[in-house]
Amino acid sequence: MDYKGSETIPGPRAEDQLPHTAEAAVKIVVVGGFGVGKTTMVGSVSEIRPLTTEETMTQAGVGVDDNFGSASKTATTVAMDFGRIKITDQLVLYLFGTPGQERFWFLWNGLFEGALGAVVLVDTRRLEVSFDVMGRLEERGVPFVVAVNSFPDGPRYAISDLRSALDLSEQIPIVECDVRRRASSRDVLMTLMRFLHSLAMTGSLT
Repeated sequence: MDYKGSETIPGPRAEDQLPHTAEAAVKIVVVGGFGVGKTTMVGSVSEIRPLTTEETMTQAGVGVDDNFGSASKTATTVAMDFGRIKITDQLVLYLFGTPGQERFWFLWNGLFEGALGAVVLVDTRRLEVSFDVMGRLEERGVPFVVAVNSFPDGPRYAISDLRSALDLSEQIPIVECDVRRRASSRDVLMTLMRFLHSLAMTGSLT
């Protein structure tokens, strides 16, 4: 039925369409505490216009959300970020960024469903917020790599010291990155893909 005044909904832009050569897609989640750079990472590396669910921060979050180091932050993810990147002509990654505030963690259950692996973004100014995040991944059996996002005022530590502080096994890769740079974010994703491939080769990935 044709309704008067109805508007035709435009289709996806050419650059947003899935490549016709794509044969497989992998779901990856980007997790971490509040303000560590998840939305920035998804936006910098995505080959399509990223979908974000950012809302303006209000007084309701004062005393509830830990905004250390993010005093100038005016918006926050309340559901998810979504992006896509082609790794090869056949392999496409779907990226889902999770909300960082603990009060929105109930949304993680759906975002983790079907995820092959995860990137845990870490801020060296507040490593402690990473423990619960990694614990939830371990509980769900989701393999992950740790990416240390470089903040100008963040302390620098040797990888071995970070591994010890985060209580990570030698198996889990730790890399430094600048999520504002597309090449750096892509390198993190490639590290995760190589890690997942190594787990698959040893039968550790189920």
